[in-house]
Amino acid sequence: MGRLAKRIALGVVGAACLLYAGDYLVLRARMPGSIGTVQVQPYYAVPQKDGKTEFILADPETESCVHSLFPHMGNQPCWYLSGRKQKRIDM
Repeated sequence: MGRLAKRIALGVVGAACLLYAGDYLVLRARMPGSIGTVQVQPYYAVPQKDGKTEFILADPETESCVHSLFPHMGNQPCWYLSGRKQKRIDM
């Protein structure tokens, strides 16, 4: 039973590595069109003395993203940032 579990675990890790490498290769192959931008609305969460939190909106920012499944080159995937257009900054 232990050998089978090790083989399955090794297969899952290998498949994940191949998927990540394939995603990176596809990203590099279509490099000019693989970088995108998403408009993000940051806001500051400022704690008050009475235990409440005050929220202060900041100016919208444009963040770079990559059109891929996983984060690459220091950028988040566009599908991930599109679902999280608000960015909380705790003070």
